[in-house]
Amino acid sequence: MTEKQAYEIQNTVAQMRKGFLEYCILLIISREKIYSSDILKKLKEADLIVVEGTIYPLLSRLKNSGLLQYFWEESKSGPPRKYYTLTATGKDVLKNLNQTWTKLSKSVNSLKI
Repeated sequence: MTEKQAYEIQNTVAQMRKGFLEYCILLIISREKIYSSDILKKLKEADLIVVEGTIYPLLSRLKNSGLLQYFWEESKSGPPRKYYTLTATGKDVLKNLNQTWTKLSKSVNSLKI
């Protein structure tokens, strides 16, 4: 494999991850109220390494779209923390994304040899 091919593959993988990062974040938040650093931790555990500079603008966009809400909660070990939860609209969007993911995954898997 040439250096150019390796770069192109790496770029494609990065674009694929960006494409479903919102979905993954909604999945994580749907389980329970969650702090942003815990979202990052869960993404890293799933091998979806994301830097803080990527997640905060995305969380803001999801909030501004009405999919998330947040509230502040006192912390036992420092300043108050911002916790995220899904709104009713966010739950509806996630339900639709789950259906889309199932169909898309089935379609892609049917093309594999």
